[in-house]
Amino acid sequence: MKTFDWKRYFNPVLSELDAQGLQDWAESLRTQFTHKFEEAPHGDLGRWLRAVDTLPRLPDVRGQLNAPAVTLETAQALTETEQQDLEAGLRGLMPWRKGPFRFFDTFIDTEWRSDWKWDRVAPHLSDLKGRQILDVGCGSGYHCWRMYGAGARRVIGIDPGLLFLFQFLAVKNYVGEVPVDLLPVRMEDLPTNLEIFDTTFSMGVLYHRRSPLDHLLELKSTLRRGGELVLETLVVDGPEGYSLMPEDRYGQMRNVWFLPSCDTLLRWLQRTGFRDAKVVDVTETTTGEQRSTDWMRFNSLQDFLDPEDPSKTVEGYPGPKRATVIATKP
Repeated sequence: MKTFDWKRYFNPVLSELDAQGLQDWAESLRTQFTHKFEEAPHGDLGRWLRAVDTLPRLPDVRGQLNAPAVTLETAQALTETEQQDLEAGLRGLMPWRKGPFRFFDTFIDTEWRSDWKWDRVAPHLSDLKGRQILDVGCGSGYHCWRMYGAGARRVIGIDPGLLFLFQFLAVKNYVGEVPVDLLPVRMEDLPTNLEIFDTTFSMGVLYHRRSPLDHLLELKSTLRRGGELVLETLVVDGPEGYSLMPEDRYGQMRNVWFLPSCDTLLRWLQRTGFRDAKVVDVTETTTGEQRSTDWMRFNSLQDFLDPEDPSKTVEGYPGPKRATVIATKP
């Protein structure tokens, strides 16, 4: 099986962590990557590597990273062979869930219109210029690119899904050595009390955690004093103190644990030591924002809602509604 030269991709960010005095974290990552890519590689690793290697090498690629579709451009049109190779490589990395992306003349219509979420969140953020940012559960890195496009100095995304990593590298191989990286690790793999990030995003993660308060404490530990947390999660209507714990699945998802009311979520943030927490957006998720496409051909939101009453999930719970909260670490 073709091997992944992980050192080529990760040595720059690991060296940067060393330079910031985070040698223990960098060494831990080296150990994890050795195990993940050399000792116990994923069964699909070879297929994903071949897909990335199929993408044509092109000169003078420019990235438009602050547009609804993260876009790659080149002055010279692709040849027919290059276009065929591009299409084959990108389709070898399906399903594409978070985006959209435009690779030259190829538009990847992802399952999620992640640009809609960004448009809801961005007006409420502190100026990202010059900030060091962590994006927890970043998926393929779509929002990481948007954060860098908005002026961030350095962006690190974390997500254990290896397919997401290779979708991210499909972009990064074209834009080059920019300070945006995706580390294929879990939140619990991070050292405690990092306290190096100016802004930490956790969007679409909290409801997947068995202990939401522990997740909030982990997020707080990544932030420097005065740092900003941007949290987006599923919520339900109800008074302070109320949260929904599904009996089994929620919208066909097994790993959904707690859906709080907005007031409960604010209380959780207060109890875990954040201050100035405020709900800046509450939006119902629609089948316009999440749906099956030619680039994600599996079931999607329309299949997870009650066909007789689409305001409810197929299990009879309230349909998906997402709140964004911004809070500060004292």
